[in-house]
Amino acid sequence: MLGIVIMGHGRFASGLLQAVEQVVGQQEQCVAIDFPEGMSTEYLAQLLSEACECCNRGEGVVILTDLLGGLPFRQAAQLALTQPSWEVITGINMQLAAEMMLERCNGLSAVAFRDMALECGHRGLTSLWHEQRRQQNQSIDKSEGI
Repeated sequence: MLGIVIMGHGRFASGLLQAVEQVVGQQEQCVAIDFPEGMSTEYLAQLLSEACECCNRGEGVVILTDLLGGLPFRQAAQLALTQPSWEVITGINMQLAAEMMLERCNGLSAVAFRDMALECGHRGLTSLWHEQRRQQNQSIDKSEGI
C-alpha cells in the first residue's frame, strides 16, 4: 500500500487527516505534517523526510499538499525529485483525500494514484447549480431512453 504524507499551512494537514479518518476510518501509513507560523524550513524538511521514511514500505509515497508554490509543496517537490516512486499532489481537499485513501488499498502505483487523484479532484469541484443541471440532464436522458 502506498504511504501518504499530508502537508499544509497552519493546522490544515492534521485537520484534514482527522476529518478524513472520521469519514473513512483510521489510516495506516499516513502522517500529517502541519506547518505553523514560525516553523523553520529546515525543521519542516526534517519532519517531511522522517514522515516519508515512516510511511514508505517499498510501494512508494504520495505527498499531498495544500497550496501550489507554498513552502510545504516546495519541500515535497525537492524530496520527491530524488525518489522515482514518490509523487506530489497539490491543491488537495477533503473529497479528494477521502476517495484516494480508499483507492490506495487497491494496489495502485504512485503514478496511477496521481492520475486518479487529479480526475477525482476535477470531478469533486462543482457547484449546487451545476449538480442540479447534471441531475436534470440525467433525468431527461433516462426518460428519453438514452
